[in-house]
Amino acid sequence: MVDSQYYLPNDIGISALDCREAFRLLSPQEKMYAHYLSRASWYGGLVVLLQTSPESANIFVLLQRIFRKETPEELEKVAATVGLSSEEYKAFLVYAAGLYANMGNYKSFGDTKFVPNLPKDKLEALVRASQAFQEKPVEMEALWNNSSTLIFSLEDRQKQLGLGDKGITTYFSGNCTLEDAELAQRFLDSKKLSAYNTRLFKRSDGGKVCYEVRLASAETSCGTFTFEDKEFIVKRGDYCPLMEKVCFYLQQAEAYAANENQQKMLEQYRHSFNFGSVESHKEGSRFWIKDKGPIVESYIGFIESYRDPFGSRGEFEGFVAVVNKAMSERFTKLVSSAEVLLSELPWPQEFEKDTFLKPDFTSLDVLTFAGSGIPAGINIPNYDDIRQSEGFKNVSLGNVLAVAYATQKEKLTFLKEEDKDLFIKWKGPSFEVQVGLHELLGHGSGKLFVQDHKGKLNFNKDKVINPETGELVSSWYQGSETWDSKFSTIASSYEECRAECVGLYLCLNKEVLRIFGLEGQDAEDVVYINWLSMVRAGLLGLEFYTPESKNWRQAHMQARFVILRVLLEAGEGLVGLKEVVGHDGKPDAQITLDRTKIHTVGKHAIQRFLCKLQVFKSTADVEGGRALYDGYSSVGDSGANNFLRLRETVLLRKEARKMFVQANTKVNGDHVELVEYESSAAGLIRSFTERFQEDADQLEADLLELTAFEEPISLKDGFSLQHQI
Repeated sequence: MVDSQYYLPNDIGISALDCREAFRLLSPQEKMYAHYLSRASWYGGLVVLLQTSPESANIFVLLQRIFRKETPEELEKVAATVGLSSEEYKAFLVYAAGLYANMGNYKSFGDTKFVPNLPKDKLEALVRASQAFQEKPVEMEALWNNSSTLIFSLEDRQKQLGLGDKGITTYFSGNCTLEDAELAQRFLDSKKLSAYNTRLFKRSDGGKVCYEVRLASAETSCGTFTFEDKEFIVKRGDYCPLMEKVCFYLQQAEAYAANENQQKMLEQYRHSFNFGSVESHKEGSRFWIKDKGPIVESYIGFIESYRDPFGSRGEFEGFVAVVNKAMSERFTKLVSSAEVLLSELPWPQEFEKDTFLKPDFTSLDVLTFAGSGIPAGINIPNYDDIRQSEGFKNVSLGNVLAVAYATQKEKLTFLKEEDKDLFIKWKGPSFEVQVGLHELLGHGSGKLFVQDHKGKLNFNKDKVINPETGELVSSWYQGSETWDSKFSTIASSYEECRAECVGLYLCLNKEVLRIFGLEGQDAEDVVYINWLSMVRAGLLGLEFYTPESKNWRQAHMQARFVILRVLLEAGEGLVGLKEVVGHDGKPDAQITLDRTKIHTVGKHAIQRFLCKLQVFKSTADVEGGRALYDGYSSVGDSGANNFLRLRETVLLRKEARKMFVQANTKVNGDHVELVEYESSAAGLIRSFTERFQEDADQLEADLLELTAFEEPISLKDGFSLQHQI
């Protein structure tokens, strides 16, 4: 029997993202713009297959070839003839849908591998009986042989993503260690290169070590450098055919741009993906920030660094969405109050940005979100220098929130019965408040103390006092150092924790609650459920901890566990966590929160912790920040709570994360059609097979070529880093 955490259950929730009305209201020009941006996003999203595991692209091609020849309904008849039960066939469909939804065979939320919940010989029989196999047996045999072992393998290292012996990653070659990642970061810093769009491969030639840094781009070229007595080859052309498709569709979208900012934005994005230039992407992001209040909102590129084990490399994502004007009004009011609210945060004024650059904050209905998963809210761009001095945008994904957090009472774990109805009633509104505060005033707050390449400081080192030590600030970011490069492996989770704490702290403000239409008892109930949701999420977070490697696999859930630990430590009966026996006779747990102590004990605990988080971040104090964060992140079996045993209870009662079915767009003459699919595994599969119909054979050939590791490269003349610098 396979451990249930390594397969997707047959009853997993699958929901369609509804954007029909939002799309209908677009003008013909806006629909064309949205269509071509969606095409660019979908092709770019395939990069994630190559960023996840060595086998993901092979499995994707195998599934595409099977389902392009036979629909899930047609294949079900074939499955019956080779001996699959209806449950086994459904398990296969759920596995296929899961691979598409996660863009790989590792969960996007938690980074654990998932395998088909049926015997390997049954799946092989189905593959061999498929029409695709019958028509091209040699090709399909090779594809099956190349992927079948890894489809089912659950060796310890393959159970989760990670660096070296801790897991699987394709951001680095399998022989890379943390020391190699640190060396590569120093090399990149020395060349003023960002790691966002890179991968690192270590070669050994006759005992001599050589590092290959691959830049994602359509153009190909390479050059060699010596750094710390090691040879570094910097090579453009990673994901080349996919980057070419992204550039092609971005160029098509330009013709339908609504204004000059959008045109210049797309030009810079194309230059970035053509030449592997992060600087061009940053320039495109500047035009994106200036594009205030667009009807069709989008962003595309190597964005979030959650899944890079070192925390510096971005996973590709692209989204296209339509602004929901009614829902956006609340967020606009929140932006208007931001400067007042920022002054309430628990750190000295010197630790806050000199000027708050009011961002766009909109509620969007997602048309397309290509990548490994779909978040509820986003604060971008992630470039510190732009966020600190030029601004950012916030988005809340309304149609994602509408379905992702709908909860059934019988599936609500670890709460008292009397809390469950209140939780169901207020979970949605409380999460809307938390997302708004988290994105705008969490990720949007706080200053980084920086000394630039010319030696200029952005703060007065002779006057600014560190509130944790009472002494002058003694450390800061220097030169090309960034938050991600400096705090590396803890950066993502630490920042999510800081933003979550800001949400908890500021949701206690009555003016914030009024902005969201909440007053009186309703407002108090939303505060209670928001805090209760957080402590429950902290317990649920244990699912995403691996005891064998003492490693956290999901940034947000680690952050929520840390907050649970902080609130338990606050004492005075604020939070209770006890192990109990469930109605089914199996181990269970119960979380309680004393709502009368949230505004006192709870607020004080978050206030102190949040100040520490910000001070360590502002001052680039990696040692202090890591000691604090790792301390609260530790999961042990001693003390008041046996968290290792509680983890087993959480795994016993966990619910699988929902998957989303997204629509396609199709040009028909001079107008664009929206093609929708049913909320099922079959509907999700059909959406992907129809998504890449026009060049399926070539695309699949490209993916198979890209997934094979290349031979050591020969150097070409004329390589220059100018497009990056």
